[in-house]
Amino acid sequence: MLGSDKIVLKKKKKKLVGCITKEELDTVIRNLGQEATEEELQDMIREVDGNGNGTIEFGEFLILMSKKMKEINSDEELKEAFKVFDRDENGFISATELRNVMINLGEKMTDEEVEEMIKEADEDGDGLVNYQEFVRMMTF
Repeated sequence: MLGSDKIVLKKKKKKLVGCITKEELDTVIRNLGQEATEEELQDMIREVDGNGNGTIEFGEFLILMSKKMKEINSDEELKEAFKVFDRDENGFISATELRNVMINLGEKMTDEEVEEMIKEADEDGDGLVNYQEFVRMMTF
């Protein structure tokens, strides 16, 4: 059941190289201030795995993270999750900070891929993701 242990990240027009193992998904969840059992991790994968092949596309990964963030019911927990990304604590997530978090999660991304992720969340066009944009992105 190797396929069920990995989440392949793909973006429709741009390819995201690599995959995130169930263990790495657990790390993401923990970095967001939450915990998940082995069974809960499997359930999360199955919940968004549209074709049942044990992998999810990049958009489905974002949906999964969004659903997990909706379970966080306190503003304080959302702030803690934001701090995971906002390494310099200036109130913004930069492309460099996002890239560093992704590298720590084992995901190597090109500059273009990181910029695209920032662009998707950056509502005011300043090239950074502020706390309000982060909350909207994670709880849409």
